[in-house]
Amino acid sequence: MSEARLEARLTQGAVSRRLSELALPMMGGILGVYGFGLADTYFVALLGERELAAMSFTFPVIMVLIGVAFSMNTGTTSVVARYIGQQQSAAVRRIATDSLALAFLTVLLFATVGILTIDPLFKLLGAPPEILPLIRTYMIIWYPGMVFLVVPMVANASIRATGDTRFPALMMIGAMGFNLVLDPLLIFGLWGFPRMELEGAAWAMVISRAAVFVASLLLMHYKEKLLDISLPSLKRVLGSWKEVGVVALPATATNLLEPLAAGVVTRLIAEQGATAVAAWGAGSWIASFALVPIFGVCSGLVPLVAQNWGAAAYDRVYQAQRYGYGFALVWGLVVAGVLYLGAAPLARLFSQDQGVIEQVVLYLCILPVSFGMMGVLSVNEESLNVIGKPAVATVQTVVHQFGVYLPLGLLGAYWNGLSGLFAGLACSNLIGALFGLWLVRRTCRQSELDR
Repeated sequence: MSEARLEARLTQGAVSRRLSELALPMMGGILGVYGFGLADTYFVALLGERELAAMSFTFPVIMVLIGVAFSMNTGTTSVVARYIGQQQSAAVRRIATDSLALAFLTVLLFATVGILTIDPLFKLLGAPPEILPLIRTYMIIWYPGMVFLVVPMVANASIRATGDTRFPALMMIGAMGFNLVLDPLLIFGLWGFPRMELEGAAWAMVISRAAVFVASLLLMHYKEKLLDISLPSLKRVLGSWKEVGVVALPATATNLLEPLAAGVVTRLIAEQGATAVAAWGAGSWIASFALVPIFGVCSGLVPLVAQNWGAAAYDRVYQAQRYGYGFALVWGLVVAGVLYLGAAPLARLFSQDQGVIEQVVLYLCILPVSFGMMGVLSVNEESLNVIGKPAVATVQTVVHQFGVYLPLGLLGAYWNGLSGLFAGLACSNLIGALFGLWLVRRTCRQSELDR
């Protein structure tokens, strides 16, 4: 990797411009990530309520696995970006290379455990016997296909740490487009392809992600020169894994807590029938799609904050955080209004069943009022992770998810059923965000003094 590529570009220039340059491509990239799930949900919904319910039961589990991937992504970006800020080129290449091996071994572990626990896990989540075979068909393909999700994400994390978010985003968008073409072909058996139904959705994901897998490694090696192909000592590899793990492991704990809480909520909703679960799944994907710009800004904050923190440019760190908070709150208000007005037409895109439509509308009229605060929580979490305080980010998540999210959701469900549950979850996001704001400000200032 040349010295020019190690230039800490994100420590120079207007913070707002740098954040925009990083965030805009990432919005497109994250749109690609969620576009996978949205397209799958749409096409699978056309098969029927049972298939949509089966896919909805997989969401909490998939969230866990994606959370692990994002944790390794954050850990890699944080460490690589800080080394770039310190102009340590050899360390950059070593961390970038060793993180790929760590990603592969992590996938191997999770895929093995996942395949062996499909039935007991989804029974625990409340999946009825008639839906379990559909879930098994989907996940037996999805689990091994994780390698094509996680490894490219970690490769792209190193690329983004240099300040280049454009190429990783283009690859994610391209993969979404490929999946969008493959879904109807494999699910419904169009143009001579076999009709595979839910199994076809899983194969479309694997094939599309495999293309990104190859492209990411080629880009990382030939364009960015980030791979170190020399044979390192075991001690050096373990040292790299430790550096990434210091951020990734607590971040993984944080990302596991959120789907765990979502799993409990899914279990509560399952008690109200397959229609409620199908509506929860459809509403969750619509919400994920609407939150893409906020997540794009948060992803842009990671290399920006990391490079400036490494360079001790603290004023730029705090300025970037303020921009993140402001954007999250404004966008959250806009999205809440749009989803409220368009709730019914959006619900009909996913189902023609009147019961599902009514409950999706209920979701979209209540939960989006707290989307801005969800964005504040994300800015807090990313900031704490990249300055090397992921354990504090975990504290924020524990307080939010188990101190207010689940208790208020349970209380709301007891008070007024599904609408009360949604209202309780919305209130919990406000309380959690306010606590997180206090926590991140206190931690950043103390860490600055300690350096």
